[in-house]
Amino acid sequence: MIERGSGDGWRRCDQGHRHWGRFGAAGLLVRHHDENHGVDRVLLQHRADWSHHGGTWGIPGGARDRGESARAAALREASEESSLDVASVEHVDEFVDDHGGWSYTTVVVRAPAAPPVAVRGAESTELRWVRIDRLDELDLHPGFAFSWPRVGPLGAR
Repeated sequence: MIERGSGDGWRRCDQGHRHWGRFGAAGLLVRHHDENHGVDRVLLQHRADWSHHGGTWGIPGGARDRGESARAAALREASEESSLDVASVEHVDEFVDDHGGWSYTTVVVRAPAAPPVAVRGAESTELRWVRIDRLDELDLHPGFAFSWPRVGPLGAR
């Protein structure tokens, strides 16, 4: 039997960094290919100023609970933070950024459409579909900026 428990809380990795998520964290990178315009878009979250790296753009996500898979955590967090219909997305791949003793898993999914997505909760100020060729115009969350060269090609059409 898997013991459950909230993952909320800070943890230091083997590299000495302080991270949110006692059991690691996960986020949902939602991609949509716009056939009409021939462009790929990703759903980004503008983080609330009070949050860790507030004011930057990243993906919906957060702490994994004890025993929770990265995929389940990413879908749960996206549902808590947005009105995205997570039941309609197709799982593509996962990328793990392992810091030793703590990891962040980016769960990559494809969405069949890119409708407006509303904010739920206080962790973000906006959710927006962004063309991948325009990501450099935004102040990206440092973790997302670091992982983008590795996760960007995942799920590309």
